[in-house]
Amino acid sequence: MAKSVLIVEDNEHLRRILASILRFSGYEILEAQTGAEAIAKAISAQPNLILMDLDLPDITGIAAAKAIKKSSATARIPIIACSAWSGNQSKDEALRAGMVDYLQKPIATELIKAKIEEFLSS
Repeated sequence: MAKSVLIVEDNEHLRRILASILRFSGYEILEAQTGAEAIAKAISAQPNLILMDLDLPDITGIAAAKAIKKSSATARIPIIACSAWSGNQSKDEALRAGMVDYLQKPIATELIKAKIEEFLSS
């Protein structure tokens, strides 16, 4: 059975590109445009990994990650931050929220695939 990845990204174009790349790599893809949708899909679908944009239209990706990590049903799911926000403060905040890594956009396809494999194999 294919491993599932929840892509949380409000930019539809970028979300579709990521989804296509990861589907081609053999992953089952779930998509969310908002933090609230991400939390709901994490609970209902139990993906193997989440790629989380930090700048979402309703709540931040940080707040969504905290909510996901707070629930015993979803706390084990690794979350990788994917953001255009630069600087150590954003990275530190993402890691404190329970995310396992921080990738700054634009992100090379090979790096995304390598990070997903790293956290799905551990």
